[in-house]
Amino acid sequence: MLKLVSFIIGTILVVIGAFCDLVAAIGFLRFPNFFVRLHAATIGAIGGAVVPLIGVAFVALAADFLGGFRWFVAGASIVTAVFILLVAPTGSHAIANAAHRAKVVPVQPKVCDHLEEDKGEGGG
Repeated sequence: MLKLVSFIIGTILVVIGAFCDLVAAIGFLRFPNFFVRLHAATIGAIGGAVVPLIGVAFVALAADFLGGFRWFVAGASIVTAVFILLVAPTGSHAIANAAHRAKVVPVQPKVCDHLEEDKGEGGG
């Protein structure tokens, strides 16, 4: 019974991840500027990679045909998910910060820009 519940939860998480990837792909194509598209790409990385990897861990724990390897597959999936969870937002922030500082991509309309405020005060 517990294996069936684990398999169902894992399958649901994989489907949620596929949906996040679909939404991120649509957003990446439809959003107006670089920074909002970068947000969509990050959603695709987190929702489309981390959530399904956790789902794969659940499915692997429920899979009898894997034998002892199911612990390896589940552990590797969790470690990879944690790694992506730590690296993807950091990478997106670094890319956005570099693009903003290089003024490669103008942001219009500009509501608030803390980096320009810091430059004006001599902090940047």
